[in-house]
Amino acid sequence: MGKIIVIGSLNMDLVVNTPRIPNLGETIHGEGFMTAPGGKGANQAVAASRLGGEVTMAGCVGGDIFGDSLINNLAANGVNTENIMRIKEVPTGIAVIVVKDGDNFIILDSGANYSVTPEWIDSLEPVIRSCDIMLLQLEIPMASVRKAVQAAKRNGVKVLLNPAPAASLDDGLLSQIDIITPNESECGIITGLSIKSVQDAEKGIEYFLQKGVKQVVVTLGSKGVIYNNEDKILYKPVHEVKVIDTTAAGDSFSGALAVALTDNKSIDRAVDFANTVGSLTVTKRGAQVSLPMLEEVERFISNDHNI
Repeated sequence: MGKIIVIGSLNMDLVVNTPRIPNLGETIHGEGFMTAPGGKGANQAVAASRLGGEVTMAGCVGGDIFGDSLINNLAANGVNTENIMRIKEVPTGIAVIVVKDGDNFIILDSGANYSVTPEWIDSLEPVIRSCDIMLLQLEIPMASVRKAVQAAKRNGVKVLLNPAPAASLDDGLLSQIDIITPNESECGIITGLSIKSVQDAEKGIEYFLQKGVKQVVVTLGSKGVIYNNEDKILYKPVHEVKVIDTTAAGDSFSGALAVALTDNKSIDRAVDFANTVGSLTVTKRGAQVSLPMLEEVERFISNDHNI
């Protein structure tokens, strides 16, 4: 199995359940408050590591207790943390996550994540060169994302971009992406299309392919997954599970896809594997704490659904 580098965000998630979304100026009672390690980059790193991947995390945290906790948690999950930089004068990034009926609403304060500068990315090139696939998201500065992609391309490293939170992506950047994994909302924002059905997502895939992206996988939540396999566009439904919390579902999918591809699985088998991992993730609360271990996935695949 190949090596994976994740360059991206590390956040502490502050999670609370709510019976409804309050009106402006209104205070309501929530329940089940918890803090949990998160950040899309760190989530994907833990997801991949728990699934058997050899993973290095690169990013920045502040000089506070949240930073300590995030690094310790990554290390405990088998992720190489040698390339996480501490920035004492800024706080660690945080995400306030409000969960209603299994769906979530998220407010981010990037904090130290915006200390991932293009110049710092330059210093990572020897590490990037030693890896087989790079996972990126959009919770660090776009200039740094571009710099990381350029470094990967120089060194023959595949780039998997999970374009979240959604942002405008120019043709030059898209042409260098090997694999992109937007959800339906992100697909719509980036392409300018209305993505409300599987048929709409097909048009989204065609858009990315025309821009030079080699592999497009669009996750549609409860409606399934759609992707291209050479000249065919294929659809797969999700597993039927009890949805508790959708936090990190997309992150687990991207991390799982990276692991499967570095294990030389076909795109069909890789999507099946990632689909299963994403389905298991939504059956638990939280971000990294909800990410399944490889043994859970294998048990589920063998029809033992006692998770």
